[in-house]
Parts: sequence; C-alpha cells; structure tokens
Amino acid sequence: MPMTIKDIARLSGYAVGTVSRVLNGSPQVSEAARNRIMAVVQEHNFKLNNNAKHLKQQASKGIAIIVKGTQNMLFAGIMERLQNRVIEQGFASLVYYIDEEDNEVEQALQICRERHPQGVLFLGSNLDTFRRQFSSMTIPCVLVTNSAASLDFSNLSSVSTDDAAASEFAVEHLIALGHRNIAIIGGKMDQSNMARIRYEGCLRAFERHGISFDQQLQYMEARFSLEDGRRSMHDLLDRMPQVSAVFAMSDVIAMGAMRAICDRGLRVPDDISVMGFDGIDLVRYLNPELCTIRQHKEHIADRSVDILTRCIHESISAVHEVIEFDFVNGESVKALEQNATT
Repeated sequence: MPMTIKDIARLSGYAVGTVSRVLNGSPQVSEAARNRIMAVVQEHNFKLNNNAKHLKQQASKGIAIIVKGTQNMLFAGIMERLQNRVIEQGFASLVYYIDEEDNEVEQALQICRERHPQGVLFLGSNLDTFRRQFSSMTIPCVLVTNSAASLDFSNLSSVSTDDAAASEFAVEHLIALGHRNIAIIGGKMDQSNMARIRYEGCLRAFERHGISFDQQLQYMEARFSLEDGRRSMHDLLDRMPQVSAVFAMSDVIAMGAMRAICDRGLRVPDDISVMGFDGIDLVRYLNPELCTIRQHKEHIADRSVDILTRCIHESISAVHEVIEFDFVNGESVKALEQNATT
C-alpha cells in the first residue's frame, strides 16, 4: 500500500496540516519541522511528484484555502486547524499564500479555473473587493475572521469575532485606567475592512467619553508584521511624544511597538501602556505579558470548515456566525499614576 500524508504525519510526529504545508512549499513552517518531515519523506522514498499528481486528480474534491498575508501569527494558528479539519472531512487541502495587499477574489477565480475546487476558505479579506468581483464566484465560500453579513451573497458565509465590540472594549479599558492620550496602530483602512471596523469600535469608546481623536495625529497605518509595528511606533513617538497608551490592532503589531518603546529607553507599561488584539499563544511568554483581546481561533476554524462542508453537501444558503471574544488582562497596561489610587 502506498504511503500517504497521514503516514508521514504519524512517523514525523507532526500534524497532517504541517506535513501538507511542507510538501506544498509553504513558508509557514519551522525549519525543524521541515527537516524532520523531509527526512521521513526521503527515508521512505515518498514520491512528491506522485503526491502532487494525486492532489491534482483530487482537485474536484478539494477545498482551496487562500491566506492573505504571510506574517500574521493568528492566521498561522487558524491555518493549522483549517487544514486538519478539511482533510478530516475527506477533502484535499489546496493552500495558497498571497500578499496582504493582493486581490484574493481574483486569486480565487484563477484557482477555480485551474483546479475546480468545491469550496473556498478566505483567511483575510477586503470586503470592497468582494463587492466588486465576488458575483463571478459560483461555489460555496467562507470568510474566516471577517463578517460577510453585509454583502448578501447566497454562497458567501462567514465566521468572525465582533471586531467593533472587541476594539471598543479595548479602548474602554484604557480610558478606565485614566488614559486620554491614546494612539492606535492598525491596518490600512482603504484595504482592510477589519481595520475599518476595529477603528469604528475605537471611535465609539472615545465619543462615549467625550474624548476627541485626531486621526491624522493618533492613527498609524501598519502592515500586520513585527517590523511594521516597530516602525510605526517609532513614527508615532516622533509625532506624538505625549502618548500614554497604544492600542495595536494585532498582537504582532503590539510586539513590534513594544520593541520600539524599549529602543527609545522607555518602559512598558510604566511609560507607555500597550494593548494588543488576537491573543496568540506567544504573548503569554512576553515580559511584560501582553494585555490583549483573544479570538478563539480553534472555534473559528472549526465552524468555518463545518459551515463550508455543509454548504457543499446540502446547498444551504449563506450562514454568518459571530464568535465571542475574551479579554486577557496582561501586564503591558497599567493605570496612570494620578489614577493609581482611585
């Protein structure tokens, strides 16, 4: 009996999704995992070309997963779960990584022409792109981490966190601790619907407390990467030296911002408080531990695959689910000194 991907996973000690990413040349794999898996492949003379041929033959039973951005650590965790669940459901997992500024709908249309998958999972998305072009898609699709409820396409479902409410909660927490000079580092709002929604949630908190917010001064655009978080924080400190707290729209951006604060000889949270968003596992090991909004990535991934496979098998109309978020009260945020005793 020929060796399968599941056999490689069992022998290497890694998940099926990780093995699949190695065989597909994905960058989202550690060097240790890649070396171990490839050692098993070579030891058992597993034929990569035959595997690729098998995937092509199985494309009609495949689900395409389009990942927008290569440095989003939340996506890496969700991606692992998505691949495993797709394979468990009896589908081939067809994974495509694109830049966070690329057009994911055009990519999906090209995949449909070439591989004919039965469904598509979009991890990261720009709703404006879907409004303009998604009507050409005819197979079931799911937006993962972004809501498609406002688009009204019968074949486009979604599973997401309430980004506006979560961001509003984050800013409310900073305000409750006495912070007024609050800055935000987030995505490009002309390209990221998620960034726009989170920004709107932040504004609701400011408006409720009668705090003015100058977007030109207090909002810094950044890609969702460590380096852009660091760069944006440096720019922010030059522009707004009086800042006392920062809300970063992802933990990755927050970690980069914390590095920049340290670069300037300042301390988190004694000089500047930093609040993140996502709740990736890594933040529990930071010093100080990051205060953040945690998304339930396993639940999001599970429900996304469950909904897509049900749409494929039962031809049901679009489903839109909102998953609850959690607040993780880490060490990177503190009250201003004048409010510490109140």
